Amino acid sequence: MKLQFVSDPAALGRVAADFGASIIRSALKAHGHANVIVATGASQLAMLEVLVKAPDIDWSRITVFHLDEYIGLPQSHSASFRRYLQERFVQHLPQAPEFVPVDGDAPDLEQELMRLNLLLAGRTVDLCFAGIGENGHLAFNDPPADFEIDSPYIAVDLDDACRRQQFGEGWFKSMDEVPRRAISMSVRQIMRSRVLLLTVPDLRKAAATRAAIEGPVQPSCPASIVQRHAHCMIFLDPAAASLLTRPPEATV
Repeated sequence: MKLQFVSDPAALGRVAADFGASIIRSALKAHGHANVIVATGASQLAMLEVLVKAPDIDWSRITVFHLDEYIGLPQSHSASFRRYLQERFVQHLPQAPEFVPVDGDAPDLEQELMRLNLLLAGRTVDLCFAGIGENGHLAFNDPPADFEIDSPYIAVDLDDACRRQQFGEGWFKSMDEVPRRAISMSVRQIMRSRVLLLTVPDLRKAAATRAAIEGPVQPSCPASIVQRHAHCMIFLDPAAASLLTRPPEATV
């Protein structure tokens, strides 16, 4: 696990996107194809805006997997993560990738999980973009997270802190609108990625960031598991890093 502190918060997305693009180019050069997991939420907005403009990436040779989605929420809803990715990512790429969205309002939840798990089974994921939730979650794996389940995608319950974050970021008009369940990529599947790239901005993430980076690895802080990843890069702005006690390894 390596930390990179970006002193200019506005540059955080650019620095993370540039690093991610370099990993994608290396995978394409080595294998001719790349599998990439893309996250959503406020923490990813600036990064995705830069990533879609990254030069020398043939997106037609890339399969993009969707990290998580609310159960029961139609794609037409403004908070839908697959809508988010279509409007902020897929539609802006110069070539169309193979995009595998999570259908949160599929009529048969078990069939949707089976579909996703069959599509991802046996694939090597070259890069996973993610963030850290205010409650320390990784994807929608809220505390206490299941570190042992092996299925690539699972159905999870969302805790109150997670739901308050989604409401606080402005995705829903009221707390009552925020779904209570989601389909999420499992912790084990995220950890199988060759490279894990976390972009973490804002003061509201500071306590969770400290727990994830400096605390013990435990299900009560799901993101703490990234301490065990062989190649995890975490990009932080000054606010998110404000409670850390360790000195930065690199500063931009």
